[in-house]
Amino acid sequence: MKHLPFSNLRNIVMAVFLLSVISCDVADNLVQVVNQNLPLTEQEVVSGLKEALKVSTDTAVNVVSAINGYYGDNVIKILLPPEADVIVQNKNNALLQAAGITKFINDAELSFNRAAENAAKSATPIFINAIKSMTISDAFNILNGSDTAATHYFRQKTYHHLRNSFKPQIKKSLKKPLVNGISADKAWTTLADTYNEVAAIVPGWKKVNVQPDEYVTQKALNGLFIKIAEQEKQIRNNPRAQVNDILKRVFGEKISF
Repeated sequence: MKHLPFSNLRNIVMAVFLLSVISCDVADNLVQVVNQNLPLTEQEVVSGLKEALKVSTDTAVNVVSAINGYYGDNVIKILLPPEADVIVQNKNNALLQAAGITKFINDAELSFNRAAENAAKSATPIFINAIKSMTISDAFNILNGSDTAATHYFRQKTYHHLRNSFKPQIKKSLKKPLVNGISADKAWTTLADTYNEVAAIVPGWKKVNVQPDEYVTQKALNGLFIKIAEQEKQIRNNPRAQVNDILKRVFGEKISF
């Protein structure tokens, strides 16, 4: 019996090995193509929606909790409460200017935003619980809804709980000396007291008496949901925002989210 030279035998073995590897790759690709063309299963829809919500909320929380996450964004920046409009409207009054009212206004606004940024990460566990509780019915309603259907779902499911849990965190943050060693509560008290002293001697001016914690909580949550909606739209419409396979599977075929 005639034997093949060793070099030829080695070449044959290598060829068989390469063919097997190529065949496996081809088979894997075929499986992926077949899977991509199959209708979405309920489990895929639910998994995709949960992942989309997780990505949206994680990104939104990271954005707003960064320095200037609120303060540097004109859409969600927290201004003084409506009750303080009278302060802003009269800030050019000579007595108020002499008292340094412009600085006090700026300090209070910056402090409110820093408090919101500081408290924002406490929202994450509440969002995670809402994601876990999503039903198949919820998922398909979101899938077939508007560009912000998931955000609307989140707002309905979490707002009351989020507000109740978030407000104590905001109150803590309002007491922290986050701006030049001064807390938002102190900055607000200084502003309100300065204005009220002048209001007491100017005919027709009413004193300002409002606690900022409820207002800052509401504005902080509104800003957070605005950012979640922005992220949701990105995932629905921008392939680059579909950062993993399940998101590409659910949203990559231009199916309405």
